[in-house]
Amino acid sequence: MKIACGWDHRGRAFADGLRECIEALGHEFVAMGAESDESSDYPDFAFRVGEAVGRGECERGVLLCGTGNGMAMSANKVPGIRAALAWDVESARLSRAHNDANVLTLGEQFASGPILRAILEAWLATAHEGGRHERRVNKIRDYEQRLAGQGTSE
Repeated sequence: MKIACGWDHRGRAFADGLRECIEALGHEFVAMGAESDESSDYPDFAFRVGEAVGRGECERGVLLCGTGNGMAMSANKVPGIRAALAWDVESARLSRAHNDANVLTLGEQFASGPILRAILEAWLATAHEGGRHERRVNKIRDYEQRLAGQGTSE
């Protein structure tokens, strides 16, 4: 699986561990993060990763920042993206099983070290369960399509 990965200055030190985990699990790591430790803006990277996933250039995305919240908020503005913040294995697993999350956001303050690999393994290995959950995910897709049909007013 091809995985777009982005990070801001807070997630940069965490990116090497992310690359190692993703490649060790047999997936392709596509770097889309900050190239220096200078302060950077998480929406820039969230939009870049979200667009790559939304266009189908990458099957999934992973985003890193201090808490993961800013990345999730930003990525979820990109049509077709269902970004989920995970802080443990169960939250990662359920984001896929119930919500069909296609972008995972992580906070370097909460998901570093050994837990990182466990979270990634769970998230990458879990399939969407469908059923009653599919109905709910379809409501999100339908809403996005309605908004896209409205266009913007200037």
